[in-house]
Amino acid sequence: MKKTMIAIKTAAFAVALAVAGVARAGIPIQHWTQPGGAGVWLVESPNVPMVDVRVDFDAGGRRDPAEQAGLASVSAAMMSKGVRAQGAEPALDENALGEAWADLGASFGGGDDNDRVSFSLRTLTYPDLLKRAVALAARQLAEPSFPAEVWTRERERLVAALREADTKPGTIAARAFKQAVYGSHPYGYDANEQTLARISVADMQAWHAKYLRSCRARVSIVGAVNRAQADALVTQLLARLPGGSCEPLPAVPEVRPLVSAVERHIPFDAAQAHVFIGQPGFKRADPDFFALTVGNYILGGGGFVSRLTTEVREKRGLSYSVYSYFNPGLHAGAFTLGLQTRPDQAAEAVQVARDVLRRFVADGPTVAELQAAKDNLIGGFGLRIDNNRKLLDNVANIAAHGLPLDYLDTWTQQVAKVTVADIKAAFARKLQPDTMVTVVVGGADGK
Repeated sequence: MKKTMIAIKTAAFAVALAVAGVARAGIPIQHWTQPGGAGVWLVESPNVPMVDVRVDFDAGGRRDPAEQAGLASVSAAMMSKGVRAQGAEPALDENALGEAWADLGASFGGGDDNDRVSFSLRTLTYPDLLKRAVALAARQLAEPSFPAEVWTRERERLVAALREADTKPGTIAARAFKQAVYGSHPYGYDANEQTLARISVADMQAWHAKYLRSCRARVSIVGAVNRAQADALVTQLLARLPGGSCEPLPAVPEVRPLVSAVERHIPFDAAQAHVFIGQPGFKRADPDFFALTVGNYILGGGGFVSRLTTEVREKRGLSYSVYSYFNPGLHAGAFTLGLQTRPDQAAEAVQVARDVLRRFVADGPTVAELQAAKDNLIGGFGLRIDNNRKLLDNVANIAAHGLPLDYLDTWTQQVAKVTVADIKAAFARKLQPDTMVTVVVGGADGK
């Protein structure tokens, strides 16, 4: 076991060096669809004996029923709590499953976001280890036991964590902002004590049977396997899941644009007021993606070199940190401008931030700001793919959104092509400063 862990750490370091070399030489991504319908995206990295695999399903929070918000998240988490007996294979409880992974020196686990449920496998590619790791992952993926007693325990733990989070102004502000921006759209759902109480083991089993089918899988692979080996790996990994014909899942409604400004001032006794300003933004597939990415770096995504930092922090000392970002997904994810400030300065900070945003949307950046942003983004591109896990996340993003296979190879070229006019036009199309949500949590009267 000790030798296996040393080998893994050595391999992980070598992967980082290998990926850095790949970033300079180009990243050839292979893609094919298996006969059963699963899509596969592969980056071969043969320098070290390690592979990272990610399996994505269209089963994220956007598929949750409103009355059972959190279903996807808890179901994915509960899949690590044990597997059923199958034929001669014994059942494994959560402790036995954890020990099995530790014995292999490998890892496998699930997570979720608004759009996807994802399962990630990391293992060495020595033939004996790889086959056993993929076999165990296949069991966990297809045959979770969803033990009722563990769900009771986990639900109590989650409820306690939610109650604790609800005592924090940041949590209250983020929830109020999300609900105001998204309205009734599933992106605005939040798990709470009531929705968790409505989720049963039977609901998790039904969720699993509906969404986790081999024909719905998108599998991204980065590591020391060739195409034939990757195809065999995916076949083994998905073999226990139900296959057959997959009917299209029901369409999820789009996020509705805001028609008027929304302001919420929530009293809270805290040293800092939490402020969020924003609106629905854009889908990841939007052709304005690069113009908005570069423009937001200038506005509030570039840390201490952003306009918001200059105006709110440097010139006026209203906040230590102020930022903005877009969160595009399969639907229009939020544009968010956030800051913290003293409660007695909240009104001034909000006004200054709004003024900066309004001017940026109206006028766009300067030529000097644009060049500095391009230099920073292009110069820092290597940090986006400087280890196996980051590269895998990027490949999975390409798979999820149907991006071109040369997306990473052309990323810096796309950034370099952005003009001041592109940014100004894209921001004018996407943002309406006069009809945004503003949430302020803090102060005795919320002001």
